[in-house]
Amino acid sequence: MDAVPETLSLDRYKQLEITWADGGHDVFPIGLLRAKCPCASCKEVREQPKKRLNVLVGNFDQPLHALGAEMVGNYAIRIDWSDNHGSGIYSFTYLKSIAPK
Repeated sequence: MDAVPETLSLDRYKQLEITWADGGHDVFPIGLLRAKCPCASCKEVREQPKKRLNVLVGNFDQPLHALGAEMVGNYAIRIDWSDNHGSGIYSFTYLKSIAPK
């Protein structure tokens, strides 16, 4: 899987758009990115048996948006969320795997 971004564009209230070096283009809604946070705490919540109510880590007092983002080396992006969560590092390979079809 070729996971090299050519361009990244973050609309903090709407989506992350990535144009890939292989010519592909993906749009990730903000809600999807937060729901699929790859950090250990969020992953643990998602993997719990479905018979329990699963709630992601964070503060949900206000509408969700990205406060900002930064590159992590040449392999990932880290997003700081308005719910005071920001420990998830979204590798480009991971983003390719969760891209909406």
